[in-house]
Amino acid sequence: MNIERQKLRLIEPPFSSPLTDLIIELDFLRKKRVEGTTHPRVFSQLKQIFHMLESIGSARIEGNNTTIAEYIETKIDGAEQIPVSIQEIQNMEKALGHIDSSGENLIVNRDFVSDLHKMVVENLPSPPDGEGDATPGFYRTGNVTIKRAQFTPPKPDDVQWYMDELFDFVNRPEKPKYDLLKIAIAHHRFVWIHPFSNGNGRTVRLFTYALLIKSGFAIHEERILNPTAVFCSNRKNYYHQLSLADTGTDDGLFSWCEYVLTGLKKEIEKIDRLSDYSFLKTKILIPSIQQSLERKVITEVESKILLRTAEEQVLKASHLTGIFKGKLPQEISRHIARLKEKKMLVPEKVGSRRYILRFDNNYLLRAIIRSLSMNRFLPENE
Repeated sequence: MNIERQKLRLIEPPFSSPLTDLIIELDFLRKKRVEGTTHPRVFSQLKQIFHMLESIGSARIEGNNTTIAEYIETKIDGAEQIPVSIQEIQNMEKALGHIDSSGENLIVNRDFVSDLHKMVVENLPSPPDGEGDATPGFYRTGNVTIKRAQFTPPKPDDVQWYMDELFDFVNRPEKPKYDLLKIAIAHHRFVWIHPFSNGNGRTVRLFTYALLIKSGFAIHEERILNPTAVFCSNRKNYYHQLSLADTGTDDGLFSWCEYVLTGLKKEIEKIDRLSDYSFLKTKILIPSIQQSLERKVITEVESKILLRTAEEQVLKASHLTGIFKGKLPQEISRHIARLKEKKMLVPEKVGSRRYILRFDNNYLLRAIIRSLSMNRFLPENE
């Protein structure tokens, strides 16, 4: 069946279907306020780490072979000259930040998608030398083919019509129960249209993230989303499910939507655990500090201060008197100052003498990633 002859449409899963159960469960998660005990400044760092993982995963789907470990080194070292493979991932992080800054008020239209595409391909050489695009932000003017696909995307003269239809579809007021179905169907339709000459895969995953934000799945700083983990943990299955949706049948679309929503539910439930500081402290932070000491990334004195900070979540100098018995307050302050210089402690607020752990841009980040991996927060292919 040729999907090109069919109007973009919603599907109506039977009430007793697993897809309906997923919609109900995810709608509950959307409405559920995440009453986390993790400090907002700590949680914000976790959010940046998952944006990094989202960006790496999306680039790797398209053939970028940069590993998480390699990308972390560029963050720590801050090299002035970076390879294009790293630039590609940095572009994704920038675009995710742009979406977050827009929040639920973002307007999903051609200008928005064009801006995302420009960010995705910025400073990247065009094929066959790289993953850029000679006409960033503009719809393609030539025919394209998609690897592993059994169909040919629409002709260039039809792209704008199909994209306008897609924007109408995602912006059309519907009952909230249809939001997730619309997001899953819109992801497939974008891939099927293939509106740009290059960078479509990376752009559509940002597009999907934006639709989830707009639908209320990550209000303010309360929730972390990593939808690319759904697609990058098993790329073969991702392409298989897309091919089922390509048929345009209800069965194909049901299978695709169930695949997307199942993965999304698992990711949301998994990452929401990090808002529980007891879990985060026990499973991620303390093991990471201990690993860093074992690998001689930090000194024993530094580890004691950082471990106490992890225990307290917000550290005051007075918390360290038991560790540094007989030491003058000035000596304790000097230890804290050194950790601030190393970007491992940061004031809770500007000018404050209360401190929280910082791990998003220093040598602790390696151990944090290892702990996240050990607790199954990273895609299996990493």
